[in-house]
Amino acid sequence: MQRTIKLLKKENELRVIEDELDIYLEIAHLAYAEVKKKDGGMALLFTNVVDKKSGTKFEEPILMNVFGSYRRCELLFGRTIESIADEITKLLHMKPPVGFKDKLSMAGELFSLKNIFPKKLKGEGACQKIKYLEDNIDLHKLPILTTWEQDGGPFITMGQVYTQSLDGELVNLGMYRLQVYDKNHLGMHWQIHKDSSHFFDQYQKAGKKMPVCVAIGGDPLYTWCATAPLPYGVNELLMYGLIKKEPAKLVKSLTTPLYIPQDVDYVIEGWVDTNEIRVEGPFGDHTGYYTLKEPYPVMQVSAITTKKEKVFLATVVGKPPLEDKYMGWATGRIFLPLLKTTAPDLIDYHMPENGGFHNLIIAKMQPHYKGHAKQFMHAFWGAGQMSFVKHAIFLDENAPRLDNYEALATYILDRFTPKSLFISEGILDALDHSSPEILVGGKLGIDSTGAHKVEAPQLLGDEELLQRVQELVPEAVHLHQFMRRTKNPITVISLNKTRNVKECFKALIDLSTHIRVVVFVDEAKNDVYNSYMLIWRVTNNIDAARDIFISGLMLGVDGTNKTALDGFVREWPDDVDCTQSVVDALKQRGIWDLDDATYEKYQL
Repeated sequence: MQRTIKLLKKENELRVIEDELDIYLEIAHLAYAEVKKKDGGMALLFTNVVDKKSGTKFEEPILMNVFGSYRRCELLFGRTIESIADEITKLLHMKPPVGFKDKLSMAGELFSLKNIFPKKLKGEGACQKIKYLEDNIDLHKLPILTTWEQDGGPFITMGQVYTQSLDGELVNLGMYRLQVYDKNHLGMHWQIHKDSSHFFDQYQKAGKKMPVCVAIGGDPLYTWCATAPLPYGVNELLMYGLIKKEPAKLVKSLTTPLYIPQDVDYVIEGWVDTNEIRVEGPFGDHTGYYTLKEPYPVMQVSAITTKKEKVFLATVVGKPPLEDKYMGWATGRIFLPLLKTTAPDLIDYHMPENGGFHNLIIAKMQPHYKGHAKQFMHAFWGAGQMSFVKHAIFLDENAPRLDNYEALATYILDRFTPKSLFISEGILDALDHSSPEILVGGKLGIDSTGAHKVEAPQLLGDEELLQRVQELVPEAVHLHQFMRRTKNPITVISLNKTRNVKECFKALIDLSTHIRVVVFVDEAKNDVYNSYMLIWRVTNNIDAARDIFISGLMLGVDGTNKTALDGFVREWPDDVDCTQSVVDALKQRGIWDLDDATYEKYQL
């Protein structure tokens, strides 16, 4: 972490904030504002950190937004992201050598691979210079942030969680949010599809406690590795060795059988009693909504160790764009070659950050036959973490660049009909709030690999169309039409909802000569002109099996919050919003420097 700070200072990528700031809301709010700036803003080092509630002043600084730009990602990786993807592609396509030169070349490549395997060291590491055991254990001595007003408490947000299988043969490094319950208990928010959860099941069946180590800091690449979507049982630290060309150096923890990198800044060791479950949350998560209270396993801390000079690494999540935009970009580029092994005709894919990653994927493929795109959808929905994707749009090789949104939207809308849709059902991320039941819900695929002959509608102006709409749907408040030059313009209507939206859609069928795609959102908290946040809202709020309506060439999408009017019985969570009094106080102190236009654009 010290080397990282020096590197960021040298490259003019670090803003040092010396003002006294609270771990309750203030620090997180500033980091949240910073990543909303152009190109992700700066990395932030908070050097005067306090907990006003307890009167504690922390000696260590907090580092945030470290991955929050494309440039910083590559600085931290030490090489270009594309070079890593190329190396993986080369390894995947390695062929038996033909001649002597080939054998020499392959020998050199294989020899270099010896450095990818983590190396276990004897003795203690730099991360174990200071030890807190038994009665001296106190998580409150760490500057753990409370990010949002409705959060259930402080959460560790950049923790590297090390676990192993019951027999010790498999190890895993993952990243899960970790709620601080008291001085020696943490909530383990590992979801059912995570390797740690599979290991937990093994310990539970055996009636044994499960060892866990949480590391914070060290080389930032450890933290990225914790997010890497590797197959079950593959040690994520192999990616560290592959990228760095040197092995991760590990030391044994003091009170568990687990090994952790010797140069991390903090290690929290402990054991999970598989018979103990505790309510975890709520937490303002990367969906931009609060995830609700749910029961999760609990870790009892058995030791805390730290470096002498330590830095606490943290991140902030909420509405996009976020630091995970850039981490996700690196992951997407690096793991494209592996995804191609499952879907060989895949050319490229992209997850827009305002689609919340799992909520929207756009993919380019080489279609070979009728129905090929639908086959691809099944492949995506069955491939590792891709199985949690809710909405997938597939295009052919002639489509524009996947990050050229204006051209891409035109390409899709000019060849779209409702026949292009494919609605299925499958597993969802545990953070999804829109489906009728947790973990399972509707999925939407759109096949844009083939062009359909579609006549453009008879366009009306926004004001005239709104007047016509209000005659049929009195609840309508505002209306705006996007992509009017295409054959399928998108009409967004905000409502003060008094009935199921499907009834509103049926009432508009008489206007089908003027409307092709109509999207309904709530009047509250939505701006019908803000396409960025509308995509965020709608991809979060729809369950394709319930919220997609079709009549002829007309398509309806219900992006409203679901209530009893919709037969929705689950609790609907609140948006993640900044606490205005905190923002106002930071402005008065001259620390908050985000302009009002950006604040409004991202609906902070």
